[in-house]
Amino acid sequence: MSSDLQVFRLPDLGEGLTEAELVNWLVAVGDQVKVDQPIAEVETAKSMVEVPSPYAGTVAELHGEAGQTLDVGKPLISIARVGAGSGPGPVAGSAAAAGAPAAAAPAAADDAVSTGIPASAEVSAAAETYRTEEKAGSGNVLIGYGTPGGATGGRTRPRKASVAVVEPAAVPEVSFEPAVAGTRIPGKLSAVISPLVRKMARDHGVSLDSIEGSGASGLIMRRDVEAAISAPEAPAATAPAVPVAASAAEGSVDGRTGLAVSARTPVRGVRKAVAANMTKSRSEIPEATVWVDVDATALLEMRAELKKRAPHDTPGLLAFIARFVTAGLKKYPDLNTRFETAADGSQEIVGFDGINLGFAAQTDRGLVVPSVRNAHTMSARELDAEIRRLTAVARDGKATPTELASGTFTLNNYGVFGVDGSAAIINYPEVAMLGVGRIIDKPWVVNGELAVRKVTELTLAFDHRVCDGETAAGFLRYVADAIENPGGALADM
Repeated sequence: MSSDLQVFRLPDLGEGLTEAELVNWLVAVGDQVKVDQPIAEVETAKSMVEVPSPYAGTVAELHGEAGQTLDVGKPLISIARVGAGSGPGPVAGSAAAAGAPAAAAPAAADDAVSTGIPASAEVSAAAETYRTEEKAGSGNVLIGYGTPGGATGGRTRPRKASVAVVEPAAVPEVSFEPAVAGTRIPGKLSAVISPLVRKMARDHGVSLDSIEGSGASGLIMRRDVEAAISAPEAPAATAPAVPVAASAAEGSVDGRTGLAVSARTPVRGVRKAVAANMTKSRSEIPEATVWVDVDATALLEMRAELKKRAPHDTPGLLAFIARFVTAGLKKYPDLNTRFETAADGSQEIVGFDGINLGFAAQTDRGLVVPSVRNAHTMSARELDAEIRRLTAVARDGKATPTELASGTFTLNNYGVFGVDGSAAIINYPEVAMLGVGRIIDKPWVVNGELAVRKVTELTLAFDHRVCDGETAAGFLRYVADAIENPGGALADM
């Protein structure tokens, strides 16, 4: 392979995943790309991720097509170096190539290598200010590539519908933005220094990478973001519909049933991950289940009273139950553990100093389980806010691998689907899951008299290797008693 080509291999996108499905290319052969520019969208078993380029240059080859599953470590894209053809040595246009003193090279190394253009003293000063400002808050999205600070929740350019390698009619000449705007400031995609400007762009879903700064040396100012916010959005290009079951076998007759095959749907992405996880859970965990009917009338009455006082700031029922669950796990910590088997066959039960409470959320991509980190430190109101936030990002496909794979216990509210109970499968590698059924009117004995009460069913599936039925029943009873007497329970928490 030519030494002028830089081959970017699909990185580990987090949590030790070994593969990802290529959903959409954001660049085509012949395009000019910058460092940290998103080049492709991939779907892992846990989330949708935009992959940024670690190189600047011209796209030479796309290694894959939309819908293809790629292994981590396999080539993703090949990029021709900026200034390729000028011979070995420093990148063309860099300070070293221009004959600058050797002592000056290190100061501009980060900027020159990233973009292939020299960095002036003004640019270097701005970059250093940026780096200092971001040290406390920056964190890698992909291992070694980019940070979340410059990413936004919105898309300002239409997705490219082409998925195959495209031969360009004519490759445009390489052009660069003004000095500061074209300089890579680690952790960002654009030249913007003000945290206020970044926050404004992030809150309104504006991509800073698409804005041309009006400030000195191309710096993005507040007025630039305000103008982008007020500008109408360009309609996104609609990709042609692809039949889900396009295969030679579609329409053939099934040998076992004698019926015509109407569709063949590949199992991949989230569905593939769920299938593998559930299979592993069933094959490895000797689970048992206990359940109990609970009178939730007092909880509903308490919440109704709170809603009268604060109509727009009252936690949902799930948040109250989540608060009772975290208190119960503190009392019965065996259910907030993980069972591990080492390579040598030795086994351990791993306990945790804290609770990351997962909750099942149904999305268009399938069932996912985002988790509220450090849920044991939160009030019911704080839990409610975080549950709502995580539900929204999960349904938008923007939840991070950490948000989707860090739970220590799962709460599953399947009552929203109109069912009373479920023989749930534990969310591996956790050791327990609490399910909550629908709340309905049922006859109930209260103080020796028959009455109509609001009743729900709690179901606890647990790993019998980490605890016995006494512990499981004790935890379940604790949560049930808290639901039946919420005022007293909250007073003790």
